[in-house]
Amino acid sequence: MKVRKIAAITMLRDDDFFIEKWVAWYGAQLGRENLYVWFDGLDQAVPPCCEGCHTGKIEHLPLPVHQGDRRRIDFLSERARELFAQGYEIVIGGDVDEFLVPDPALGLGLAEFLSALPTKRASASALGIDVGQDLRTEEALRPELPMLVQRSFAKLSTRYSKASVLLRPCDWGSGFHRVRGRNFHIVKDLYLFHFGCVDLERIKARMAHSGLQAEGWERHLRKRSGTITLVSQAKALDFDKWTAIARRCQNCIRPPYAWNKPAMLELKIVVRIPERFKQIGI
Repeated sequence: MKVRKIAAITMLRDDDFFIEKWVAWYGAQLGRENLYVWFDGLDQAVPPCCEGCHTGKIEHLPLPVHQGDRRRIDFLSERARELFAQGYEIVIGGDVDEFLVPDPALGLGLAEFLSALPTKRASASALGIDVGQDLRTEEALRPELPMLVQRSFAKLSTRYSKASVLLRPCDWGSGFHRVRGRNFHIVKDLYLFHFGCVDLERIKARMAHSGLQAEGWERHLRKRSGTITLVSQAKALDFDKWTAIARRCQNCIRPPYAWNKPAMLELKIVVRIPERFKQIGI
């Protein structure tokens, strides 16, 4: 099978922890020469982990969350268009705490998996896996170890079933949650692991960041701590059974306010992450 030319693009501000892991994962899957990292702020220092990647900076504007998200996604959608014009056949977009992962049981790398996707659709989505810290059994995250070695529970989340994979030039909606004017399809055996809720102390530190509070991020970060509360209290269900159910639900059900976003009847499902995912190095 021919492997298509694939790029991955992201934007960040003040987050050296996750960018190191993002570059390590996507660099191993796609090659660092195909990674495009934008820094939100001319004051941002490009960390050593980005060596070999394409990097750039834009001026940071202290906008409210919604306006800032819209500015950011419009910028990245335009950069994705440029990448398609340069010869890329697939462009992945996402935040630095989000990782696209094909099921390890398939024995395929990310590039091989995505290259096999049908080209008739404009985009593809993965099923959202919102990893949380179980405060009953899991200690604070150790940065030197893979995150999935240290975390075993996650919420199945419509919020992170994002339209992350573009198969042709399109305009993402804010946060990569949808593609404007188009439907979405959640691909079997592809998962988006979100790690923004992976450590309570890290969330507290982000909440204390004065700049984020001024721009209205505190409510967003408090919602993340809700995932930790849920996985610390709920009974964990079987991953393979419930991800299959969630994928069928999200592919069929839409919220009344957005026909091109997934819904899942407000179900709050916590699953235990299988051992096979703990070996992939994230």
